[in-house]
Amino acid sequence: MDKLNRYRQIIKDVITQYSKLRPSHGNIRLDTIFDESQDRYALMQVGWDREKRVRGNLIYVTLLGEKVIIEYDGMESGITQDLIDTGIPEEDIILAFVSQQDSRIPA
Repeated sequence: MDKLNRYRQIIKDVITQYSKLRPSHGNIRLDTIFDESQDRYALMQVGWDREKRVRGNLIYVTLLGEKVIIEYDGMESGITQDLIDTGIPEEDIILAFVSQQDSRIPA
């Protein structure tokens, strides 16, 4: 499997694992969104909690060239270490939500 396809599979596997978590309250489902044609991968939350509508992104990752760009990470523990642990090298991950000079993964 080439590098890009391996990265796609790792990202999908990690996001799928997060989609199996259940929020501690409310009636909320977690939906995976995988668009391989544009290399966009997301985890969305949708539902109700205490009579209020809940919806929005929890994770949004894109691939550009052979770089994994974490556009948004709303998970408590973050997905960066999970991506590294499952085979994506730290130097191929960019944290887009951090300023350019600080966009590398913190030590």
